[in-house]
Amino acid sequence: MSETRDEIMSATYRALCAHGYADLTMQDIADETELSKAALHYHYDSKQELLESFLDFLYDEFTERVGDPEGETAPERLRALVEKVLSPPVEDDDERVAFKTAILELKAQAPYDEGIRERLQRFDAFLHDEFETVLADGIESGAIRDEIDPDDAARFLVTALDGASTKQVAVGQDPDCARRMLTAYIERTLTADGEDREPQEVGPE
Repeated sequence: MSETRDEIMSATYRALCAHGYADLTMQDIADETELSKAALHYHYDSKQELLESFLDFLYDEFTERVGDPEGETAPERLRALVEKVLSPPVEDDDERVAFKTAILELKAQAPYDEGIRERLQRFDAFLHDEFETVLADGIESGAIRDEIDPDDAARFLVTALDGASTKQVAVGQDPDCARRMLTAYIERTLTADGEDREPQEVGPE
């Protein structure tokens, strides 16, 4: 089933980019594969079940790509984590925007759909835990100020990144502003005084 699942997940991605969430049908997804609609229903009873499986698939990819950020110090790892989240793997601008738009439509269903809500919460929980772990390690090593609450700071970073993604789709806002301001927050608010780091450009003079 692995190869078939991968084919269906890739087809779901392409169909979401082409049609968005609201207009997406099982036939649209089947058209992106060599499977018939009936064969697709053999693997997934409904569009709901398929999209939940697709979110699980995305979660596995997200955790592999974003987890365990590189860097020798906690501030470096925090900046690397922000950069990974703000720099999606899709290079084509139109494709990236189309897919993010479809995901934003899915997010709009979360208040009414428990299956979608639970899966989206997994993304936030994973990212929060990554930030919190780095922050706690940084406090222990002296790289992050000891008065910082790792849970609060992690929640803020996740919320800011989610907002940046939403703004990019909804109003076309360049995420570079969020990148600069979050870098400034890491370096000026979280990083302990005297931490050895390369100076970062955080905005116009």
